[in-house]
Amino acid sequence: MSVLPGGLRVCVESVPQYGRGLAAVALTVAAGGDDDPAGRHGTAHLVEHLMFPRSGGGSADPTGEGYAALVAGAGGVCNAETHRDHTVFHTTVPAESLPDALAWEARRLLGFAPTEDVIRTETDVIGEEIRGAGDAGRSWESALGALYPGSRDSFGTAAELAGITAGEVEAFFRAHYTARRMVLSVVGDVDPAGVMAVVRAVFAGVGVIRVAGEAGAAEGIRAAGEARAAEEARTAREIRTAPLPSGRPGVAVGHPLPDPVADRPAYLAQAVLAQVLGRSRLPALARSARDGHRLTSATVTCGYHGQWLASAAPDLTLAVLGRAPGTEVDAAVGIWRSVLRAVAEGPLPEAEHRRAVNSLLVAWHRQADSLPTRAVALGRDALLLPGSAGPDALPAELRRTTPAEVAAAARALLEGPATVTELAPQARTVPTARAHTVLTARAGTELAPQARTVPIARAGTELAPQKGTVG
Repeated sequence: MSVLPGGLRVCVESVPQYGRGLAAVALTVAAGGDDDPAGRHGTAHLVEHLMFPRSGGGSADPTGEGYAALVAGAGGVCNAETHRDHTVFHTTVPAESLPDALAWEARRLLGFAPTEDVIRTETDVIGEEIRGAGDAGRSWESALGALYPGSRDSFGTAAELAGITAGEVEAFFRAHYTARRMVLSVVGDVDPAGVMAVVRAVFAGVGVIRVAGEAGAAEGIRAAGEARAAEEARTAREIRTAPLPSGRPGVAVGHPLPDPVADRPAYLAQAVLAQVLGRSRLPALARSARDGHRLTSATVTCGYHGQWLASAAPDLTLAVLGRAPGTEVDAAVGIWRSVLRAVAEGPLPEAEHRRAVNSLLVAWHRQADSLPTRAVALGRDALLLPGSAGPDALPAELRRTTPAEVAAAARALLEGPATVTELAPQARTVPTARAHTVLTARAGTELAPQARTVPIARAGTELAPQKGTVG
């Protein structure tokens, strides 16, 4: 890890055993949905889109190709995701093209100046993404908003974006895309000294604050978000949120997670608990009757839409339970709590605990040689999870998790606050013009075909960033 004079943190990892002639670049920025200005929900998502100009031109790009075309021309792929608390851009290219890719990355940061026409085009694209998102993630966003008022989803609101101007977009970019709020990570078949020489040359002016007060404003926004995240519920309570339309009857129960920085062992115990519940306890229960009531399905996700260790606090565990006809919401919640009590009262059988930990380790090892996954993980650790020992330390941390800690994690869910959201089959009453209220996992811009990662319905198995929606 190095820090450039302007404050940009740069992490370079040489892993030729994974790289095989490739290199991945990730730019992680402390700007997400929570940072959207009042009345302009979706600004962070829009900036993410605008970081992929459709055309270039000028002496730096005489062919007029945009960023994605340049990457594709080098035989690479690129992608981006907007989250609640950050945005990440990642690109994979042949190692021989890495100097060019770094130069292109710096150029789009230095040359960010979208026109009104481009902004209108991209807001229309975002509107289509929102309308096409369906119900995915809505219960997650509902739970987060109830437990932490003020938290925003990453997609945005089409109506608020409709009137956004180039000046507003550039002001957001200048305030948030500053060197001290960004981490550049490079992973692969690379020479760290050579990479740093290129980075120092092409990123020298990136993220420089050019307007007085911008740094203070940006840090004030982030500080306010962190203060809100640190505000925990004082007493155990159940928060009932408005019902959500769903294809099948169900109920979603949300619980706050421990801080992954301040209380990492407890956080990892929650990840293991999600595996125990989602892979053994709940599926078995869904196939059997209990007091005359039945669950037709049950999934548990730990972390931001199933991506654990992908966000700073606040974060959630979310259980989504399918209800058979005649099973009321309270009965389904009671079944969920009875399963938690059974784990809390323990002790958890050693074999069951080991299977849960092993399933997380298998998921980690399956993705350990993914260059963009490693690059993104290093950037997130540096930006969101300071003090983390890095992705390669995670297996040992998971193995140290004990059955007693998993039992304590279940007790924490029982004793802490929770949200309950009924999922009810009904005709959608929200008119098309207000389709922006449909929330989903997160915003994303996919510029090239990439393999999809593990679906979030598989509780706790997601270690890598899921790819965003087609932008």
